[in-house]
Amino acid sequence: MDLNLNDLLRQYRSDPYEHYRVEAVHTGVVTFRVRDGDEVNGPSGRWMHRPGSLLYLLERERNVKKIYSPWSGIVADAALDLDGRFVEAGEFLMSIRHRLGKEEIIDRILTRVLHIFAAPQRARYFLVPELAAKIEKAPGESVRVRPGDEAIIMSLMKRDTLIHYEGLAGVIYKVYFQSGALVEQGAPLLGICPPEKLPYVQRVIQRVRTEWEE
Repeated sequence: MDLNLNDLLRQYRSDPYEHYRVEAVHTGVVTFRVRDGDEVNGPSGRWMHRPGSLLYLLERERNVKKIYSPWSGIVADAALDLDGRFVEAGEFLMSIRHRLGKEEIIDRILTRVLHIFAAPQRARYFLVPELAAKIEKAPGESVRVRPGDEAIIMSLMKRDTLIHYEGLAGVIYKVYFQSGALVEQGAPLLGICPPEKLPYVQRVIQRVRTEWEE
């Protein structure tokens, strides 16, 4: 699929933000640690091992859980009327207005150009060892997959399930997850590009990197 890049870049320039919804991870009494307008940071470090800014505490049966921000940005729409009150799992608490960087813009454009192999369930995912080794050793975008190939291991409730690739045959242009990371249902796992489309995709990426200002 060929995109109208002019329109797409114009759209991102006019609104280069993503608004992330923050919900209660489970039931309990919530205590806010941020207010509207506060700047927060996401995880950092080479392995993202340092947690982001503390957003809120959630206490249930005398156990207090600290919830940190998965994203960097500005807090908005904080439901401070819930501060100190019991909330249900999934209840809206606040949103985070995150300014997209150049690589994030590229990722969003790629999801509209590539064939996306998405997570079937909310679970932890791993590349099968053989595929991970090929990607690590192969130069550029040269690792190919075909329908039926063993591609992903899904780990859910201490049970591992082998997931076979379904979709267009092509090269693995983008791996969207970190091995062992928790991925939401429907989130992209792999971005697959037919070989004949690679020059077009590379032109798209080059143009964004050239024209987009951080």
